[in-house]
Amino acid sequence: MGEGGTPLVAHPVPALGQAEVYIKDESRNPTWSHKDRLNLAVTSAALAVEADGIVAASSGNHGASAAAYASRAGLPAVILTTPRPPAVASFVQAYGQTVVAVPDAETRWTLMEQMVAEFNYHPVSNQTIPPTNHPFGAENYKSIAYELFLQLGQRAPEAVFVPTGYAELLFGVHKGFRELAHYGLIDTLPRMMACEPAVGAPLKRALELGKPVVEVEAGDSDAYAIIVPVNSYRGVVAVEESDGAALAISDEEMRAAQAQLSRGGMWVELSAAIAFAGLLRANELGLGQRGPLVAISTSSGFKDQGVGQDPIPFIDGSWEALLELLPASS
Repeated sequence: MGEGGTPLVAHPVPALGQAEVYIKDESRNPTWSHKDRLNLAVTSAALAVEADGIVAASSGNHGASAAAYASRAGLPAVILTTPRPPAVASFVQAYGQTVVAVPDAETRWTLMEQMVAEFNYHPVSNQTIPPTNHPFGAENYKSIAYELFLQLGQRAPEAVFVPTGYAELLFGVHKGFRELAHYGLIDTLPRMMACEPAVGAPLKRALELGKPVVEVEAGDSDAYAIIVPVNSYRGVVAVEESDGAALAISDEEMRAAQAQLSRGGMWVELSAAIAFAGLLRANELGLGQRGPLVAISTSSGFKDQGVGQDPIPFIDGSWEALLELLPASS
């Protein structure tokens, strides 16, 4: 459906001096998120094994994308979600598939397993603890690495900052760069910087403890799409092989980064702004001197909590009323 080929947008940051800073805008995909790359691959896998349908457990982006790609492939889909803002719920339901809200993640996994066993539906979400995700999920995320290489004039970034839940995107992008290095197209691997909400950050904890997987008590965050209580071991692989790091980012840092991107003309989901928030730490991380820095922005801001709830000021049509609302600098 035309997924991929998303723009790389220059976004200079004065505080980072002359560092090259770019935003890879994945909201330009068909359903406005990076998940379209994944669902092209996993829906193709479902067709290859002659599945009778697709089942996904998703908080929003993945569910909408899975529904869209199943519809495109002529397959029925069941999307198991948790209650979401009305705009996101409408979005997931737009593709004519079965969308059901359930109380919690454990219920979603149980129902997903039953759909697989009873109806030969192909699971396009994780079914294991620790999470391993779909075996083909990362294969199309590799294309982000290929695109970055070409968009930067056949150069590799110095570092790539990635919103991280179960780290499927992080691992896929790293895998793409590892293949570019294998074929001699780049000399060094970009440092993969996993950006996690500070209320959980299981990948950061796993790296600190030297373990492949840890479980944490995840708190509340408005970055609901990437709050997870356990990390994927593939995230550890991506960070360690690339000499990267996992960063715990607060909601306040995310909101500040989201606002800064908005002032540059880009409206991104809070869960997507976390990557740019991590990039803004480049000076303290010693990054930005050797090459470009890239933040992957995974989705559109309309998917946030509270979207549509702030009313637009209504005036009586007089010039005086308009002047009262204008910024002081106008």
